[in-house]
Amino acid sequence: MEVKRALEEAKGERDWGSYLMDLYAEAEDARRRRAFDELAGSLTEEDLEAIVESSGEFRERLKI
Repeated sequence: MEVKRALEEAKGERDWGSYLMDLYAEAEDARRRRAFDELAGSLTEEDLEAIVESSGEFRERLKI
């Protein structure tokens, strides 16, 4: 019952639906940040420069 008490306290006055959606959104954001950080940590400076260059070329082609 400690879990239920802790969740009730964290939930506060919100209804369970909005509380659980907030928890889900926070978990998804954390997962995305972790994945981004892992990817960014594995890229070299050359990789990043190539991505910037490729992105610029792609945007230029879209303007035409």
